[in-house]
Amino acid sequence: MPAPQAPAPVHAPVQMQPRPAPMPAPAAIPAPVPAPERRAAPRPAPAPAHIIGRVVSVAGCNTQVELAPHIPGQPAARAEIGSLAKIIAQDATVVGIISGMAVQPGQRGEKTVLEVILVGEVVPEGFQRGVAHFPSIGDDVFLAGSADLAHVYAQPAMSTLNVGTLYQDPSVAARLMADDLFSKHFAIVGTTGCGKSSALTCILREALKERPHAHVLVLDMHGEYHRAFGAQAEVIGAGDLHLPFWLLNFQELRSVLTSPDDHHDAQVEILCDAIISAKKRYSNAAAGRVRAALDTSTATVDSPTPFRLSDLISYIDEQLGKLERPYPTLAYRRLKSRIESLASDPRYVFMFGNPNMEDTMVEIMARLFRIPNDGRPITVIELSTVPEEILDVVVLLLARLTFDLAVWSNGGLPVLLVCEEAHRYVPADDRKGFFPTRQALSRIAKEGRKYGISLALLTQRPSELDTTILSQCSTILAMRLATESDQRVMRSNVHDSTFGILEYLPLLADREAIVLGRGAPMPMRIKFHELPATILPGQSQNEFTQRWAAPNMDRRMLEDTVARWRSNSGRK
Repeated sequence: MPAPQAPAPVHAPVQMQPRPAPMPAPAAIPAPVPAPERRAAPRPAPAPAHIIGRVVSVAGCNTQVELAPHIPGQPAARAEIGSLAKIIAQDATVVGIISGMAVQPGQRGEKTVLEVILVGEVVPEGFQRGVAHFPSIGDDVFLAGSADLAHVYAQPAMSTLNVGTLYQDPSVAARLMADDLFSKHFAIVGTTGCGKSSALTCILREALKERPHAHVLVLDMHGEYHRAFGAQAEVIGAGDLHLPFWLLNFQELRSVLTSPDDHHDAQVEILCDAIISAKKRYSNAAAGRVRAALDTSTATVDSPTPFRLSDLISYIDEQLGKLERPYPTLAYRRLKSRIESLASDPRYVFMFGNPNMEDTMVEIMARLFRIPNDGRPITVIELSTVPEEILDVVVLLLARLTFDLAVWSNGGLPVLLVCEEAHRYVPADDRKGFFPTRQALSRIAKEGRKYGISLALLTQRPSELDTTILSQCSTILAMRLATESDQRVMRSNVHDSTFGILEYLPLLADREAIVLGRGAPMPMRIKFHELPATILPGQSQNEFTQRWAAPNMDRRMLEDTVARWRSNSGRK
């Protein structure tokens, strides 16, 4: 039966056929005491389990429950969409989620029927996903109490993150299973302003409490995380970012340095020969220096070894000076012109701006990935001032370096790569975006877990994100989504049978999310902890009424802004 369009419960009592008085609520399932709430406000009183009806239909994982009339003298149980229910079967306690409710005609008047999707059961070892003991007709159904919720969601034997509270009962902490969340990729999706950045901040701050040796690389598209982690983060702005061009492999170099014209194939061949020649020249020139020797016998066109752009241009000039050349003259000239143009472009200063080429790869990797982290396990790369056409190259290089470091270290550096606004550089449309960037992130999504790389995707438009990459995320934290196209994509990527609760995505409040997948013991609707205003990402841009109440920019500030704008130097 399809779920109704509004989640409001039905309050009118309904007559049922005479049946024995319902059995009293069973003793609460023993559970560990949840961690104390971080907010100053007192918690609501724990809720006991209440009987709400009996099973009238079972079909696979879908069960129908006839709602019982209210018994005078007992507190009324309020069943809502998304609430957890437990069914006392013959050999086990089966747990399910209320996904719908409706009023149906009956022999003695109307009756209220609940749709419950079975998701797991309570065994002596605790709660487990999957159902082996199905309920039968007439089994009593209870609305889960606080102790039951804590038992299902706490998972005391596993490492968990206390990120908020359950919507059904705010006295119970909402916990994510840390290892399953990070080791199998996750995505946070939701419309702008619903709290995606705050949710990520809440997750990472909780994860770092007892894990000071983490390694997290955040690609910050809006410059909003610089204060979220305080002294725990190394913030690298666009003006302080150094990624020399020789870190690119050959496929990436040819995408950047060659022109897409009739002579493209010839330019690629010329570039390959020029790079090998330039690397040999750099190695020979550096042989007399006090430095690590470059083994030219093992260096290839893909090796991340230094070389100079001047040597590339010198090789092209030498070929142009010959009477016989293997490729058309125009191919050499266009390749040279393209290299010189990029080298003089101030937007590419982070890549081509160091004429005195030095082998600084170890220093670059140590800073990017915090090795050692020196008490700052998070690196925030601020990319808000990076032009769109340059952004793809930066994201490409950071993603590929992350993967290569993990591979060549044999998984020795577990690292989390956070991609904000992922739909911008990994779009669903193959004709958009930068193919090498898509390829690098797709490889992390498919193979990264083998080498200890975790991928976190944040997007406000999941319908515009590459579905192949999104499908690799084993945990989805779905916040408010208003458009039907985004909701449809989420339903198609849900791994749980409880996808019906996603119908209520448009109704979620700020900081609320529906958590599905491996990172949660079972699907749950949660409310993230409220962060202090001093660390809230992007908070300074939201208070329009306060900022309009007083002067906010003078002529001097405007002049400084224009100067930074023109120089691409980023924010102060």
